[in-house]
Amino acid sequence: MKKLIHADILSKRIDVSTAKIIERHPIKIILHNIRSLYNVGSLFRTADSALLSEIILCGYTPHPPRKEIEKTALGAVDTVPWSYYKDIAEPITNLKSQGWKIAALEICDKTRPYNSLKKEDYPLCIILGNELSGVDDYILEMCDFALEIPMYGVKHSLNVSVAAGISIYAAVDSLRK
Repeated sequence: MKKLIHADILSKRIDVSTAKIIERHPIKIILHNIRSLYNVGSLFRTADSALLSEIILCGYTPHPPRKEIEKTALGAVDTVPWSYYKDIAEPITNLKSQGWKIAALEICDKTRPYNSLKKEDYPLCIILGNELSGVDDYILEMCDFALEIPMYGVKHSLNVSVAAGISIYAAVDSLRK
């Protein structure tokens, strides 16, 4: 086994111009009232790596251009389609009218395991809520279902960008099977 050098890694990746025209996975994420610019940047990077269709930023979630986002995103703000809406109801309503399923990544009384997605759950949009309070109740009412990542230790949640990465890759894996 040999660690790949940067040139070897680049030879296995698409370039920026291809990223702008390539067919993307029918998975989007909505970031609602995320406080941390670094979490937003991290989520751009994850969305790029998973080839998501779009990041939708809502509420007071910071959006590009911001140096803190771009520092963490490492260029992904240029390769991932994104939009901003003050009111989260607008993109949810638009997506539902186009046949998208809406899932909250949240701890609720009725959830599905994060890795339980089926073909009929796509196209899929996953909502990620505030780092402290999660997805608001009024938003949960607009969702088709909620996904949950099991917690086996003392803490009851993960950092939003970590939880998003787990759920996004489970969604991509499920879709590609």
